Amino acid sequence: MTETTREAVRTRARSHRARLLAVLRVQYPDALADSGYRLLHPTTGDPYTGDRRHLVATCRSTANFAVGALADGPDWCLAAAEHGLRFLREAHRADDGGYHLVVDADGEPVDRTRSAYGHAFVLLAYARAVDAGIGVTEDEDAEVESTEVGSTKDDLAATRDLIDERFRDDRGLLRSDCDPDWTEREPYRGQNANMHACEAYLAAYEATGDAGYLDRARHVATAITVELAAETDGLLWEHYTADWEHDFAYNADEPRHQFRPPGYQPGHHAEWAKLLALLDRYEGAANDGTAAERGSAATAATPGEPRPNWYARALDLFDAAVEHGWSENGFVYTHAADGSPIVEDRYGWALAEAIGAAAALAERAAARGEADEADRLRDWHRRFLVRTDLFRGPAGVWYEKRLPAAADGDLVAQDPPGVEPDYHPTGAFFEGWRSARAELSDE
Repeated sequence: MTETTREAVRTRARSHRARLLAVLRVQYPDALADSGYRLLHPTTGDPYTGDRRHLVATCRSTANFAVGALADGPDWCLAAAEHGLRFLREAHRADDGGYHLVVDADGEPVDRTRSAYGHAFVLLAYARAVDAGIGVTEDEDAEVESTEVGSTKDDLAATRDLIDERFRDDRGLLRSDCDPDWTEREPYRGQNANMHACEAYLAAYEATGDAGYLDRARHVATAITVELAAETDGLLWEHYTADWEHDFAYNADEPRHQFRPPGYQPGHHAEWAKLLALLDRYEGAANDGTAAERGSAATAATPGEPRPNWYARALDLFDAAVEHGWSENGFVYTHAADGSPIVEDRYGWALAEAIGAAAALAERAAARGEADEADRLRDWHRRFLVRTDLFRGPAGVWYEKRLPAAADGDLVAQDPPGVEPDYHPTGAFFEGWRSARAELSDE
């Protein structure tokens, strides 16, 4: 890498860090309530979700501010993350160690559902906090530095054990929603909760170096993106029976279901592409072949080990997201197996995940010496970045979605209590920052 190229990569890293901290500056301090966080409206910047606090939003906000600290952001990043950890422990956490899905500002349960999706984000919040050094000391026998938040390492381990005990099924994947007594509500399995569990396991590995977390991430990724996807021509179906059979009829009559719509989601293909790029980064599995010669996703990444070629599979998923979902001003929400759109709403989170995926994959391509492929991915990355203004409101907060042209392209904010405190844009710019830094260290 020439010095001119190195300076360009350094500039890219600095610009992504700036974008990341700009997102957090919009949130801080207005998103912090006396207890927990509240969502801000994209149009006005005013809090608009009342006194309800969703577990996923609490965890995502906590993780966001911890990521800001990891990027050497202002001191308030740590304080804001600690604020979320206190509410997570004192309000969401139940006596049995599980976490209520929705509580009010006083910590009274509104919805006692035990959600696998929600608990994956609990693991993520603790992992990011550990990585940021919140409640952690070098000396395990010493008092923690921040006694208000206690030992986040203990909470991380306890959450891992809780997920193992309460949510992992015989296949080693996560089941779904449970009642407060942990009785499963329906014989359903979903890729979405498992995708975010993979994300959380990777974050926990980054924070602790414990290979057990990496093993869990590998297992989930292999099952969802390789084994199950082999039955749908490589595309990722969302819904399954309790025996992990594809359930193509699930919610077929609810195409606009908020969390479980029928069809294939390009945004999730992009999100998985990012996670697989991270797995490739941590495997150290760079191949010498060109993009055209990289082979199938089933090729072992390391000689003698029957692991998927994460890089190849990630590129497959990224290209599928673009081919079936990209529409020049965002990604369609869902499409059928033949690529025809089902719901053409463009969600901001899908664009953000594609930004992160393109950044991570460009770094992996560069690590292999695949200059043309890295340039192609950076080109997509730039195209995606330009479109972020289409989703950012006057207050600087992202809208949930943009309706299709037939509906005048109206922008729509999420309904209360909401689960998206700009966690996806934060993650996208965080990945852009650290991927650029990784590229500098790949030489």
